[in-house]
Amino acid sequence: MLKLPAVLMRRLYDWTVHWSGTKSASWALFFIAFAESSFFPIPPDVLLIAMVLGNSRRWLRGAAICTIGSVSGALLGYLIGWTFYETAGKAVVEFYNLQAGMEMIGNKYADNAFLTVLTAAFTPVPFKVITIGAGLFKIPLGVLILASTLGRAGRFFLVAGLLRLYGPMITKTLEKYFNLFTLIFMLLLIGGFVLLKLM
Repeated sequence: MLKLPAVLMRRLYDWTVHWSGTKSASWALFFIAFAESSFFPIPPDVLLIAMVLGNSRRWLRGAAICTIGSVSGALLGYLIGWTFYETAGKAVVEFYNLQAGMEMIGNKYADNAFLTVLTAAFTPVPFKVITIGAGLFKIPLGVLILASTLGRAGRFFLVAGLLRLYGPMITKTLEKYFNLFTLIFMLLLIGGFVLLKLM
């Protein structure tokens, strides 16, 4: 399970969201999406949500930036697994306490590498461990790129599209039940790690 304490996770969450109100929001979205695919614990969805709620007309742009950043980050994760697993890769895996899950990921890749990456890209499964594992177990790079693009685009465009359609209603609900939604977000994040172990 994730080693970060809840207080630090909340600070990282708040730090991520604060970028939505800056002039560098688009760049921040790209880099957070990039980093989340290889080492950062907070998914870019939280910043994407804040940005689309702030300006719903830019939902397509936000989703596209998220997708490009995330798939680019997947390539870094792949490189870490392929070349630097014994140093950087193992450190990331140990940080998230998923050492035992790596063997399981290898088995999943042997069964169906495309479906494994696609599922992780679309769900709360920690994508960074999947991308590092892809390099470690040397799945074809084309499989990683295609499955990552389909899964991440499906996820980010769905999130942004729903916000574009139901933004005002969602904003009012988020403001009213912010603490509850924060708790749900944290549970989903932790649940992604649990799901990875059960896959």
